[in-house]
Amino acid sequence: MTQTNITTDQLALLSLKSQISSDPFHYLDESWSPTIYVCHWVGVTCDYRHQRVKSLNLSDMALTGRIPRDFGNLTFLVSLDLGRNNFHGNLPQEMVRLRRLKFLKLSLNKFRGEIPSWFGFLEQLQVLNLQRNSFTGFIPPSLSNASRLETLVISDNLLEGNIPEEIGNLHNLKLLSIQYNMLTGSIPFTIFNISSIQVIAFTNNSLSGNLPNGLCNGLPILKKLYLSGNKLHGHMPTSLSNCSQLQILSLFENDFDGPIHSEIGRLSNLQILYLGSNHFTGIIPQEIGNLVNLMKLAVEINQITSSIPISIFNISSLQFVSLWSNNLKGSLPREIGNLTKMQFLYLEENRFTGEIPKEMRNLVELEVLNLEFNSFSGSLPMEIFNISRLRNIALSGNNLSGTLPPNIGSTLPNIEILYLNSLTNLVGTIPHSISNCSKLTRLDLSRNKLSGLIPNSLGYLTHLNILNFRGNNLT
Repeated sequence: MTQTNITTDQLALLSLKSQISSDPFHYLDESWSPTIYVCHWVGVTCDYRHQRVKSLNLSDMALTGRIPRDFGNLTFLVSLDLGRNNFHGNLPQEMVRLRRLKFLKLSLNKFRGEIPSWFGFLEQLQVLNLQRNSFTGFIPPSLSNASRLETLVISDNLLEGNIPEEIGNLHNLKLLSIQYNMLTGSIPFTIFNISSIQVIAFTNNSLSGNLPNGLCNGLPILKKLYLSGNKLHGHMPTSLSNCSQLQILSLFENDFDGPIHSEIGRLSNLQILYLGSNHFTGIIPQEIGNLVNLMKLAVEINQITSSIPISIFNISSLQFVSLWSNNLKGSLPREIGNLTKMQFLYLEENRFTGEIPKEMRNLVELEVLNLEFNSFSGSLPMEIFNISRLRNIALSGNNLSGTLPPNIGSTLPNIEILYLNSLTNLVGTIPHSISNCSKLTRLDLSRNKLSGLIPNSLGYLTHLNILNFRGNNLT
């Protein structure tokens, strides 16, 4: 009897091999042979107690093929991983016989057709990953019958329709990712009652409606909430502050409006806060300074009218700040020098005034600095040109005056983009040393008062694709 069963498994695997049209690295050509004991085949693990195949891992082997119908004869299979290959076609209905299956990973293939409703019959299933295939149609409500599911990833497909309310019955779910599809309708409130859930990812669909006021009342251990790139609207729920374990909150590219609530300052574990491209109004609350673990803050393209609260400059963990295209006003305080881990700072298209603080020199990790199209005044800050990691400097459209530093080529060895056009009083000559900025791709010094010759050595900037000197006094 044992011999018959293992033979059954061997025949099912040989049938799979016969459906594989390309095995460029010969993983199966050399190993999967009737002359070799099946439990010694590449990717195969057996349960020696029952003498049956319990695990099949063919991930990342560049295989091309289909799954045959008699694959369903591997009835002792507990784990199946075919990820990162080129399997295609529909999943055969005979796979419903794999009742012991706990882990099913088919991501990064070319499977098509509808997501099978028979997944709901796999009652032992804990992990289902169908990411980045070509599945179409609707999410079957019967998925909720696989009540032991902890991970459900069906992102990066061509799914449409609503998210079934029945998904809220998966009371053991920890990770739910349905992002990058074409789903519509509102998010079922039942999902916000799955107390075990840690990650919700619905990015880049066409989901609409409001978020429920009691959003976080039933999500005590939620760590990551991705809702960006949808059509959600209404106010940000104040109950978000009850998601005390939240580390990532991503709401950008929606239609949220109203204020950014001060209660957000209670999310002390927050590391990433993305609120850009909405219709938020009012001020950035002072309480945001309580987010002592925050690394990335993005509130760009909104209608924020206040100055930046001084408390933000005490968040020493900040690495990325994007507040561009608002109506922010006031000056940048000297405390900006506290942000020594800052790498990307985008403050362009606002109404900032005053001088650019000399304390910017403390931002030694800075790679991108964009202060364009504000009303900064005073001298061109030489301190900025000594931050050697800078790849992108954009100061255009401000009331700055001064000259270009003569040693710019040695102090900015990594500079790729330099936008210093339309300044009030940028005078002097173009320094020869700029030709040592060998990584420069874009150089715009137009609409200034530069004089003298254009250095011949600029011809050494072989990566340059944009060069603009118009509107100066060059000879």
